Amino acid sequence: HSKSVSARRAACRAIVHVDLDCFYAQVETIRNPELRDKPLGVQQKYIVVTCNYEARKRGVKKMMSVKDAKEKCPQLILVNGEDLTPYREMSYKVTELLGEFCPLVERLGFDENFVDITEIVEKRLNQLQQSGCSRVCVSGHVYNNQAINLHDTTHVRLVIGSRIAEEFREAIHARLGLTGCAGVASNKLLSKLVSGTFKPNQQTVLLPESSQDLIRSLDHIQKVPGIGYKTAKRLETLGVRNVCDLQAFPSAVLEKELGVSIAQRIQKLSYGEDDSPVMPSGPPQSFSDEDSFKKCSSEVEVKEKIEELLPNLLDRVYKDGRQPHTVRLTIRRFSSTNKWFNRESRQCPIPPHLIQKFGKESSNVISPLVDILIKLFRKMIDVDLPFHLTLLGVCFSNLKDLPSSTKGSIGFYLKQMSPPSGSGKRVREVEDVSQGEGSASRTQNCNRTGTTKTRKLSEEKKSNVKKAGVPNFPFHLSPGDIDQEVFRELPEDIQKEIISEKT
Repeated sequence: HSKSVSARRAACRAIVHVDLDCFYAQVETIRNPELRDKPLGVQQKYIVVTCNYEARKRGVKKMMSVKDAKEKCPQLILVNGEDLTPYREMSYKVTELLGEFCPLVERLGFDENFVDITEIVEKRLNQLQQSGCSRVCVSGHVYNNQAINLHDTTHVRLVIGSRIAEEFREAIHARLGLTGCAGVASNKLLSKLVSGTFKPNQQTVLLPESSQDLIRSLDHIQKVPGIGYKTAKRLETLGVRNVCDLQAFPSAVLEKELGVSIAQRIQKLSYGEDDSPVMPSGPPQSFSDEDSFKKCSSEVEVKEKIEELLPNLLDRVYKDGRQPHTVRLTIRRFSSTNKWFNRESRQCPIPPHLIQKFGKESSNVISPLVDILIKLFRKMIDVDLPFHLTLLGVCFSNLKDLPSSTKGSIGFYLKQMSPPSGSGKRVREVEDVSQGEGSASRTQNCNRTGTTKTRKLSEEKKSNVKKAGVPNFPFHLSPGDIDQEVFRELPEDIQKEIISEKT
């Protein structure tokens, strides 16, 4: 009985997925209207990370090398997109605007948002029923041109949802000058999949009877949101390459290979089932920045790249208003076989005397932070042996409010202050997630990698930090985010300071 109740409740949900068209290129056009209607590409290092539809008509594609793009379209205008500030600011404005309609808005990278409109739909449905009106028209397309049954309340709810999605898109265009696509369905997975059916600047509603057609139309298992690169590779070794393979695969074997929870989750996804709630994103849980490159092979270069990353990162932390208590360094070694997913991380606490200087004396914290990060680097790399890195990243996490601070963290989407405007010149890349707008992941390793699509801005999975048993730190005080080896190498006064803080 409880299962049937939850199934009915799931069928009553109405979720909108809003996906802005070629977002970076649109932002650049708003900044410089003379670029409108001209073939435009946004460049990061040697890659065109996105381009407008004028450029796409001439054969330019996302993730093309600049050289190839120029050959395809000599008239292509390129703008440098390595400073993410304007994209980040516009991204928060979109989320804030959607939040005016409904509190349940979940960010997905810079250019996508989920909105749970179930309650709004229910109110409008009740109004319709009370008014005795039985006619409601769909906005946009219906997937598969499926006929709408106005006697089916699930259909009616989704049709009302299509009207609300159109209101979202009209508001975003009227107030921010941006166009985008939208998908309306009964869960997050299906709304995301259906939103891109008609592009650009269009929307599609998915009725329940067509959900299997949509999910089975995916030509590769990795096209299913929630199944990332590593999981897809493991599935391929089992002979699972598409959705139909996954649906037919014996559950017991899958559970043995991947574990019960992962196996059950991805098999549900393969049937279009997704009961995950729309989670209001809230303020970021961490601030990170990284740079990718062809080669970094000396400690001097590593130090220089860390020094380049820190100023804008510290500026973003300062504008947020909270203080980070943990710092993490991420590296990626060159690998001819595993270019994008070969990462290692180490993290440690930030000494309390440095935490107090964040914001007020940011320039004074760079040098000691570099020293700490180099110590973390040496825990992963033996500098006496040759090494070849293709990425370096720095992350500040474990963010805590100032006791006497009146500043909000990003004003909870700009309610009290403007969005973080630090340059953030290098874009983050997160492992094992589907990639999208502005993402240079899985292409040449000479570019700066792109924003993630299935993660909230600057919110990252906790690294699997390698813990080494070091007797110097009192174990009963040891917090989970301390690298024992790094602690042992810190100056004695800083060690005492950390211990005193923990007591």
